[in-house]
Amino acid sequence: MSKPPKLSLAAIVASASPPARPQAARPQGAEIVSLTLAPQAPKQAATLKQRARQMSVYLEPPVYDQLRDLAYAERTKMHALMLEGLDLLFKQRGAQSIGQLTDTQSR
Repeated sequence: MSKPPKLSLAAIVASASPPARPQAARPQGAEIVSLTLAPQAPKQAATLKQRARQMSVYLEPPVYDQLRDLAYAERTKMHALMLEGLDLLFKQRGAQSIGQLTDTQSR
């Protein structure tokens, strides 16, 4: 008994693809028209998650707990408190505040 012939990759792909359709005859006077796409509407402003860059911060458990407790007591988010802390750091060092930085970038 002989072995079946080994198929090549090209033969396998050719057998898997659908057969080519013959082109339909165009009626007389018919022409191909290309359509141009309408300009897209301006996109809405991206969300903070889409605009911003993510950065991980590793905090010792007591520091994390205290930050979480402050956020809970002030009914705010830990993120807002961290941004407030960055603003204070920038002010101490004579750098621009977060508000100034974001105003100049949005223009």
